[in-house]
Amino acid sequence: MLPELIRIIIFSLTNGVVWALIVALVALGLSFIFGLMEIVNIAHGELYMLGAVLTWYGLALLGNFWLGVIIASLIMGAFGIGLERVVLRSFEGRVADTVIVTIGLSYILQQIALATFGGAPRTIPDPLPVAVQFLGINYPAYRLLITGVSALALIGLWLFLYRTSLGIHIRAAMQDREMASAMGIPVSRVYTMTFSIGALLAALGGALAAPVVQLFYLMGLDILCVSFIVVIVGGLGSLKGTLVASLIICPLEGVMTVFITPTEARVVSFIIMAVVLLIRPRGLFGTAGR
Repeated sequence: MLPELIRIIIFSLTNGVVWALIVALVALGLSFIFGLMEIVNIAHGELYMLGAVLTWYGLALLGNFWLGVIIASLIMGAFGIGLERVVLRSFEGRVADTVIVTIGLSYILQQIALATFGGAPRTIPDPLPVAVQFLGINYPAYRLLITGVSALALIGLWLFLYRTSLGIHIRAAMQDREMASAMGIPVSRVYTMTFSIGALLAALGGALAAPVVQLFYLMGLDILCVSFIVVIVGGLGSLKGTLVASLIICPLEGVMTVFITPTEARVVSFIIMAVVLLIRPRGLFGTAGR
């Protein structure tokens, strides 16, 4: 029988790994949007929040959690297209302006959620209410399942970026926008699709996390904070960097919360980010782009 402290640490470490893959989904969208379009999307956490809220509505209307996940992700992907074309397109490349605009957009989306979903936290029942025993702990099976689903989504994203023409166009435009345009790549369409994919990834992260966390109109604030840390540590536009940074930051925070408060654990993450920036200003896997 393992000592109680060891079992708590194993549980917290496993939670950290599960959360790392959710954060990776959200942070990748944030990373690609800024790396390609130079939009600092402060409202990205609200896309995560809306993904979770729409999943709650999907479950209530359809009675099937996974249908809710799919529909919520697709709706937010389509919403991302409209958001980029109607609101953000005229501000692309103007970093300071995008911060102001997306802060306002963040408040608008929060208030829409508050007016429609309510201010009281809600929950979604566990879609897989069984536990798996390993390493001396009983761990919720659903959390292991979403680890696999998130990993499959990340693999799918890698295949998309490296095995499809649109993915190659995205990577080319991220490296050198002017050269990509000169080569005949439809940069405007690439921008729209990139933002749509980023919104879809954020919503998918929120939808998968919905049965694990409390649904609340301000739930996007925490995920936004840790996502920015992960993006900066991993390097802009790097799938590998974002995943590695998530697998460092989130499990570390999970274990540290056994001994210190969550706020103090987050401070340690900020210190790690500062150290990485001092040593590698572009992040662990960042490369020189345009």
